Amino acid sequence: MENKFAWIMTPNKPWDDKKEMITTALESGISYVLDLDDYDKIQKLGNVKIVANSDDADIYLVGINGEGDGSLILSEDLNQSQDLQEAKKAKREGKTVCAYVEITDKNHEQLAVSLGSVADYIILISTDWTVIPLENIIADLQKADVKIIAAVADEDGAKLAIETLEHGTDGVIFEANDFNQIKKIAQLVVDASKIKYDLKVATVTNVKPLGSGDRVCVDTTDMMKPGEGMLIGSYSKSLFLVHSESLESEYVSSRPFRVNAGPVQAYVMVPGNKTRYLSELVAGDEVLIVNTEGETRTAYVGRSKIERRPLILIEAEYEGKTIRTLLQNAETIRIVDADNNPLSVADIKIGDKVKVYVESNARHFGIAIDETIIEQ
Repeated sequence: MENKFAWIMTPNKPWDDKKEMITTALESGISYVLDLDDYDKIQKLGNVKIVANSDDADIYLVGINGEGDGSLILSEDLNQSQDLQEAKKAKREGKTVCAYVEITDKNHEQLAVSLGSVADYIILISTDWTVIPLENIIADLQKADVKIIAAVADEDGAKLAIETLEHGTDGVIFEANDFNQIKKIAQLVVDASKIKYDLKVATVTNVKPLGSGDRVCVDTTDMMKPGEGMLIGSYSKSLFLVHSESLESEYVSSRPFRVNAGPVQAYVMVPGNKTRYLSELVAGDEVLIVNTEGETRTAYVGRSKIERRPLILIEAEYEGKTIRTLLQNAETIRIVDADNNPLSVADIKIGDKVKVYVESNARHFGIAIDETIIEQ
């Protein structure tokens, strides 16, 4: 699943009021702003992407005139639409293009599909998606390299748009008029982007202390709770739930931002249902935090720390498949048992039941593919 996103349109308010709405959006994780008047001021508020009908904008907007009233420039002849010609010209000039189309009839729906084959983003506006079904346009553009954004009025509209069909729109855009609404829609988009993994219960078949190797601690910018960790393993399609260091120990203080993950060659699950090698992670990278129910959220790596430490091999079996991972051989390193309790590697024994994630597809460069690959 690709991450959903939200943009805002600035309200028709004095600059000081508008600025507060934009700041709230930025604090809520929304960094794309459609504005036709004050984009020079907006750029000073932070790392913002401006969507406007201007050569200075980050994303060049087609479909709204320069008057700032939101009216559309549409031709009666859709093949000669001024918007379509302008979008093609902007793309030839190397611009990132967003088309803005108000869907009022079948002709405008067809225009949206034509623009979607050219633009990088397309904003769709309709007063009633039950009259002009959103799923029609999503289906027509499913093979186009365009992000579909639905203009919505409130949280309910945002929920409808991102859940339409199996995938929904890629994003939503709304006028930022209310602080609470900005926060609610931002959170809705975050929740809609979450993947839930179907964790299985495997049986431990081997526990073997090894010599030293280079292991990776992943320190994130999030605080993890007991029951949360990361999916990690020696095989890209068979991963253990490795618990965070969010528990107190008689030996060391808790480090709730950390997962002591495993050796450098191990895989870790990251957003988009992809895996990466632990050795690749650097500050600023995204990783998935996963809880005992398989629910996920995205976090950023604050630091990846590689040190030489003694290792331990854990093998388990699920439906005839052998799953392996290596971890640091220390009492504070834990996986998760079938009852969702942390299980220290110092206490693991043959026959224990532990939480794992197993998928049928193999992976190539971290992406799941339908191909036979043997990992052992």
